[in-house]
Amino acid sequence: MGFLRDIGAPGVIVLVLAALLIFGPKRLPELGESIGKMFTSFKKSISGLTDDESSSDKNENEKENK
Repeated sequence: MGFLRDIGAPGVIVLVLAALLIFGPKRLPELGESIGKMFTSFKKSISGLTDDESSSDKNENEKENK
């Protein structure tokens, strides 16, 4: 993600204007909401994977201690 740091304020403004021209002002909030939900579900699935791994590690440790 190094290229995102090099964009700067003018680049962000150009990206926002391009998004407004492509999607329109009415559809842009819907697009942002759907992208936010996508990232949220992705984050939950990733944290679920790490939770499953840690619980399986605990179960293995308990079996070894018996």
